[in-house]
Amino acid sequence: MKKILTMLVALLVLAPFVMFANGKKDSGMIKIGIINNPPSESGYRAANVKDFEAVFTADKGYKVSTFYSLKNDEQLNAASQFITDGVDYILISAAATDGWEAVLKNAKKAGIKVFLFDRMLNASEDLYEAAVVSDMAKEGETAVQWLKAQKLKEYRVVHIQGAMGSDAQIGRTGALEAEFKKGTMKKVVQQTATWDEAEAKKIVESVINSGEKFNVIYAENDGMAKGAVAALDEAGITHGVDKEVVIMGFDCNKWALRELKAGNWNYNGQCSPFQAAVIEEMIRTGNVPAKKIISDEKGFDARTITQADIDKYGLGD
Repeated sequence: MKKILTMLVALLVLAPFVMFANGKKDSGMIKIGIINNPPSESGYRAANVKDFEAVFTADKGYKVSTFYSLKNDEQLNAASQFITDGVDYILISAAATDGWEAVLKNAKKAGIKVFLFDRMLNASEDLYEAAVVSDMAKEGETAVQWLKAQKLKEYRVVHIQGAMGSDAQIGRTGALEAEFKKGTMKKVVQQTATWDEAEAKKIVESVINSGEKFNVIYAENDGMAKGAVAALDEAGITHGVDKEVVIMGFDCNKWALRELKAGNWNYNGQCSPFQAAVIEEMIRTGNVPAKKIISDEKGFDARTITQADIDKYGLGD
């Protein structure tokens, strides 16, 4: 009897360590902390959030806590809280690229594995397992190469930027800024609308009221392009294929691609929101094929886009 009691005590002592070794704590669930931008930010973000909700479910053994913010300091505080809470994994789409080194070091000390998604951040590669991201700089380069290929007589650009300091903003700004510096394109205005449709409309209204001439609107997401177009419509300024103003957006929402196919917009750059399944596979198997896994993306032209493209690549309804 004494021997049996000794064995039972030993099993009780070892049980928590066996569960921890399998990546499961407390209830047996794998604890995931997700830091993301709010779904209200854009159609892209709504699709991104929906994707993570569909992949990391309780049925698969995940206990998920999610924090949404467009502010980097708030995201950093949330990451620190996840570390305190003792999650197994932290998944991050950073609001801004800088400021993450210390928090990621703390996560590593605590034995918490970190995955980046959607956006890169500035930190040593040994502080995260892998990054499943878009090549934002390539998105900008693809868009600007398309614009140059239109061979306009002049390029007078209204540049509406996303949230300043985010990987998406930096990448989509880079190639266009290079053209401004070379003098091949004129920067009529360059201003952030922080991904917001209403703010983008205000920016374009201000340019129209100033009387400054422009013939290109380069908006760093679809929502801001939509706001810009609303300002043009109210002012009676034509836009789209063979019209007064070239309209460029990013993210490939279905409604935006329909505007493209109708000839009301000219260009849309793809940005894939589907990273969750790739990360879940790495968590489940422990196999990390590369430090940086880049989504395959393209750009679409109003003259060549098809309904099949909209059905395959469009986000939302």
